[in-house]
Parts: sequence; structure tokens; C-alpha cells
Amino acid sequence: MSGYDYQHQLGSRHSPVTRRISLLQAIHLDAPLLGGLLVLVCVGLFVLYSASSQSMDTLMRQMVRIVAGFAAMMVMAFISPHTYKRWTPWLFGIGLLLLVGVLFSGAEAKGAQRWLAIPGTGVRFQPSEVMKLIVPMMLAWYLAERALPPGWRPVLLATILIMVPTLLIARQPDLGTALLIASSGFIVLFLSGLSWKYIAGLMAAAIPAGGGVWMVMHDYQRQRVLTFLDPERDRWGAGWNITQSKTAIGSGGWEGKGWLHGTQAHLDFLPESSTDFIIAVLAEEFGLLGVCALLLIYFAIVARGMYIAVNAQDSYSRLLAGAITLTFFVYVFVNIGMVSGVLPVVGVPLPMVSYGGTSMVTLMAGFGILMSIHTHRKLVAT
Repeated sequence: MSGYDYQHQLGSRHSPVTRRISLLQAIHLDAPLLGGLLVLVCVGLFVLYSASSQSMDTLMRQMVRIVAGFAAMMVMAFISPHTYKRWTPWLFGIGLLLLVGVLFSGAEAKGAQRWLAIPGTGVRFQPSEVMKLIVPMMLAWYLAERALPPGWRPVLLATILIMVPTLLIARQPDLGTALLIASSGFIVLFLSGLSWKYIAGLMAAAIPAGGGVWMVMHDYQRQRVLTFLDPERDRWGAGWNITQSKTAIGSGGWEGKGWLHGTQAHLDFLPESSTDFIIAVLAEEFGLLGVCALLLIYFAIVARGMYIAVNAQDSYSRLLAGAITLTFFVYVFVNIGMVSGVLPVVGVPLPMVSYGGTSMVTLMAGFGILMSIHTHRKLVAT
């Protein structure tokens, strides 16, 4: 090797890009995942500004929540996976106690009892949001200590661990969050190499369970399912949201009407335009091309998460990383399916794009755990 080549390689090792990546690794942040998240939140702010009728107040509040989310991500990334594994059963127990506390002394709003108030502060929080992370952590902790794929006894106990918090949250009532938490738990079971005969058994058990859920559903929840099956049955009432959403999506065409030129949201035809139905605003203003670009960003984040899961060094980390990543995918799938009429409306926001605080912080905390799994793996391997 010539002296020039050696000096060139030595200089490249200390290039500004290399130094930045080394700095991110030192604070346990994964550069590709961080880049994808930054692009996604920027797109979200761009769309939210239009969806909120150019409200700077809404935009500033969302930015504060984004900063809080990134702060939570950095804290979670710094904690080692070994520490998460040690804390998991305690966190699960505390989470269950908080959910029971919601049933007896939770704060009520809009007919739902989902919040706990911190005495003397005026601050309220939703324990169900925290369980979105704790339930897959608990399933990963339980299954990682046993032979994989699991037999029927571990599957049975794992199902109980999933259903207890799910039923407590459904009782609040918050059926959408309950279903998402149940899905995150069953994703861990699936990733553990669950036998297809057990999967078939769980699917068969879901049929009578669905009938039981229908019997205990509130009237508005049943109405959502019936509207999903036949949106035209009450298009001026219960079917209004999905009808206007599909109108907005269809009117965007291939290239859209242009930023700030959408009519469904700006003329107040589209309800919840800055929260649950925000992708309909994007589809109307940026068309199919804009939606595909957003889906590519989501795909890049999910692909990076699955890469981290595959390269994790132990069963707990692999199961947890895979569950966090696929649960994020489920959130995206459910929201887009809901807005386009493929799924019933269950009140699931579009991750990192919809206006909201608690869900933003929870999602970013989950990505912090992903980064912890990957960056601590590198430190151990060196």
C-alpha cells in the first residue's frame, strides 16, 4: 500500500461523517433509525400544519411533544437490554396495578375512564399507553427463559399474560388500545416460533371470543363495526367520517391538489383531520405519490428495526426488538386501513404524523429500546 493510500484511509476514518456516527454510538443512538425518524417527524409537521388549518399553536405544541419523545428515546437508548430484562416483571406488575387503579379512581373524560391523575400536579397520564411497551417486554422475558418454540403450557400462560391487561384496558373502555396491546403480545408469541397448530387453535378460539366481545361492546363500538360492514347504511351519521375520508383520498388523484389546497379538511368536511384521519389530508394534497413516499419512509424504519432484531445477541432482545418493530407496523396498517375503509374505525393515530402527545412519547421510547439493543450489542461484541 502506498503512503498516499494509507494516509487517505487514515483520514477517512476521522472524517466528519465518521466522527458523527461514532458520537451517536457513544450515546447509544442508531444513525439509520434516527435519520428515518427525523424525516418522518418533519413530514408529519409539514402535513399537520395544513391539516390544522395553518395553526402555529398546534404546530408548536406538537414540536414540544416531539422534543419530549426524542428525550425519552435518548434515555431509553442509554439503558442496557440486560437492565430492561431485570426490570421487566416488576414493570409488568406495576402496570397492572395502575390499570386496576384506573378502574377504581381513574379520571373520566368523554365517557371513558382511562387516566390517572398525579396528586397535586394537575398532570394526567394513561397507564394503557405504557402497557404498549411493557406487555411485549413481559412476553419476551417469559419466553426467553424457556425452550423455543414453546409448548402448550408456556403458550397458555403467555396468553393469560396478554389477556389480563387487554381485558382491563377494554373495560375502561378503550377497545382500540386493548386490541393493539393484544396484538403486540401475540406478535412475540409468533416470533418465538409458535407451532401452526397452536396458531390455528388460537384463531379458532378467537371466533367464540369475538361473539363474547360483541355482547359486551358499547353501542358506539358496535355502530363502528356495522358502519365498516356497510358505510352507506348511515352515511350522514355514523358513516360520515369514513365517507368523507374516502372522498378526500379519491379526490387527490395521482399528484394531489397541492399543499394547503385540500378542501375536505379546510372546509371542515373531514373530522379529526389532524389526528386519526390525517393521512386523508396528505392523500388529498399530495396524491398517491405522496402516500407512497410516506409508506417508503415507514418501510425503511420497519426494515431497520427488523435488521436490529435479527442481529440481536439473545432471545429476549430478539423477541422484544421484533415485537416493537412489527407492532409499529401494525399501528401504520390499522390507521391506513381504518381511514381507507378496509378496517373499522378504532381511533388509532398515524404514528409520528398524527397530532398527539402520549402516543408520540411511547413510540419514541420503544425506538429507544431498539437502539439500546443494537448499540449495546456492538459494545459487547468489540
